[in-house]
Amino acid sequence: MKFSSSLKLNHIFRRLYHTSGFANGFLVLYARKNRTEGNRVGVTVSKKLGKAHMRNRVRRRIREVYRLNEELFQSGWDIVVVARTKAIDAGFQDLTKAYLALARKAGILMKEQAAEGSDRFPRGEAVTEGD
Repeated sequence: MKFSSSLKLNHIFRRLYHTSGFANGFLVLYARKNRTEGNRVGVTVSKKLGKAHMRNRVRRRIREVYRLNEELFQSGWDIVVVARTKAIDAGFQDLTKAYLALARKAGILMKEQAAEGSDRFPRGEAVTEGD
């Protein structure tokens, strides 16, 4: 993560849980302004979602969604993402769409990116001209 750091302190997680969150079928996102120039991002996956290898896979995928789209986010935010049960079986593009939709709802995307919506091409998909 180029402009961000990991959120590790328990009291910051608890402070974020007391803010109003934004949810969809895959994820819950809590966001709050911080007093730094960068973002701090934390990912939570409950033991209810499965064994350690399943939880770690979901956690890695959510972190990767943020890393690939980091330039779309405003700086100066604490962000906590909580995975829901459906996130285990979700495809990477479904997680990306869910994450960006929640970030748009929370108002933490850059203004010009929030207006464009999900019209961007996903990473790894080639764009050819003149076919």
